[in-house]
Amino acid sequence: MYAVIKTGGKQYRVREGDVIRVESLNAEAGDAIEFDQVLMAGEGADVKVGAPLLEGARVAATVEANGRGQKVTIIKFRRRKNRSKTKQGHRQNFTEVKIGKITA
Repeated sequence: MYAVIKTGGKQYRVREGDVIRVESLNAEAGDAIEFDQVLMAGEGADVKVGAPLLEGARVAATVEANGRGQKVTIIKFRRRKNRSKTKQGHRQNFTEVKIGKITA
């Protein structure tokens, strides 16, 4: 069985046992969390689709780790003008989550 959940402004297709990286959550490693914004759940011909959310559907998960992603470098450069060059970096925070039970 799989489900489509919404967290951090993004949607993720998850199965039981999957380990995914989501936007940073306020939880420590080892904490149990629950996603209640489930958009779709099921398998094969037995798929339930919400409008927009499924009533009573939940996805249980545990937090594996918190961390920061790879560095993304942003360069702004205007050609033939030596005075206009900017370099900036950014590392996005994430939470690694292991999906447990899916109830639809």
